Amino acid sequence: MENRVVVTGIGLVTPLGLDRKSTWKALLKGESGIDYISSFDTEGFSTRIAAEVKGFEPAGLLGKKESRRMDRFTQFASVAALEALEHAGIKMEQEDPDRVAVLIGSGVGGIITISEQHIILNERGASRVSPFLVPMMLSDMASGQVSMMIGAKGPNFSTVSACATGADSIGEAAEMIKRGRVNVAVAGGTEAAICPIGVAGFNSCLALSTRNDDPKGASRPFDAGRDGFVLGEGAGVLILESEQHAKDRGATIIAELAGYGSSSDAHHVTQPHPEGEGAARAMNYALSQAGMTPKDITYINAHGTSTPLNDKFETIAMKRVFGEHAYKVPISSTKSMTGHLLGAAGGIEAAFSVMAITESAVPPTINLQEPDPDCDLNYTPHTPLRGRVSTAMSNVFGFGGHNASLIFREAVN
Repeated sequence: MENRVVVTGIGLVTPLGLDRKSTWKALLKGESGIDYISSFDTEGFSTRIAAEVKGFEPAGLLGKKESRRMDRFTQFASVAALEALEHAGIKMEQEDPDRVAVLIGSGVGGIITISEQHIILNERGASRVSPFLVPMMLSDMASGQVSMMIGAKGPNFSTVSACATGADSIGEAAEMIKRGRVNVAVAGGTEAAICPIGVAGFNSCLALSTRNDDPKGASRPFDAGRDGFVLGEGAGVLILESEQHAKDRGATIIAELAGYGSSSDAHHVTQPHPEGEGAARAMNYALSQAGMTPKDITYINAHGTSTPLNDKFETIAMKRVFGEHAYKVPISSTKSMTGHLLGAAGGIEAAFSVMAITESAVPPTINLQEPDPDCDLNYTPHTPLRGRVSTAMSNVFGFGGHNASLIFREAVN
């Protein structure tokens, strides 16, 4: 018999706040975390805006020496993991460390470190490259550092599936708990790619918004005037446990992870399938695993990137899965406020989906001024929707045709 998987903790570092409470408060207010890039000079760049994490000082929590030896994406993950563990009330000295897993993924890993050290190589020579370059740049190092920091000795690795990374990390961690390999998993996604090469690369493939005269209005999912996504950064981490383990230690169960589905478009390196076929299969797999029908879902946190193709094809995919119910279920894209956090998107949006259930509110989609005729569903424009959310689906789709869908439902303590 499979173990049921529950959520007991949430940790967030986002462009809207440095923890889960401040982030959620800003999210429900419809605040945008997007502004002009402050971390480097954007002269000559087509895009000069991003959703940066502001006021982040990791040294106080991680130590000055330790934080200097971590890339920014690892710092984000470490701080979010500590918050999630505290929220869950996990005390590692009371846990069997062999049965605690850490699965924190990143889409591009330490791209800031690679970029900085490449400049040093070219300008100052090979002997001046940092000895910490390799451990700081590796995508698995966020997961590895968290494992070392807390003493978790169970499975420890980084799932990499582009923008689906965070959701796949959570889904695969849940599978380990279901089959009894571990009791606890620290799972999610982290990303820090706001740097010259990151922005230039996405500009070159025409993925980013160039609405530089209106930063806070630039991310406009499902709007007819959308012109690309806005790059964001941060981390989202959940604490997952088997239901029995959580009950045995007297934990407060905040939600159940009921379903996980993943699929591949097998179509194009960057473009989603034009009929939403792969995305629809991921949603259907998640529904099947959860033992639910489409009508059981009361909120969808959409991928909603604000790109011309994704929003249109994602709408098609939701209609394929939900039929007429697609027009009734509240949907929102929180990327309208946070920007697109790439590999961290699935982590923070899973957290938002859980909080929609626990806080009885659906976050809005801001900047939806002129609805695209091809995007004609209820995207909760401008203001949040208050009321019971019994089940929430979180969808993320990535370059390479990766699709992942998670379903959470109300906890039964």
